[in-house]
Amino acid sequence: MERDVDEKNVTYHIEFEGRLFLIENVPARVNVETGERHFSPETVERLQQAVWDRCRPVRTIETPVYEYAALV
Repeated sequence: MERDVDEKNVTYHIEFEGRLFLIENVPARVNVETGERHFSPETVERLQQAVWDRCRPVRTIETPVYEYAALV
């Protein structure tokens, strides 16, 4: 039985050298039932290369970071 998937644009995140990078509008196949995202190898390679090459971002956001142990 084949799982139902939708072609969607999603936000991809990657952590590199202690920094979090977000890349918006990335094409992915998304499992309708589980939400699991699948990216083509070419897409992943392009995303990683953009971060490694330090491409200029379209915008920058500030993100709070929490430690789980401090929340309980």
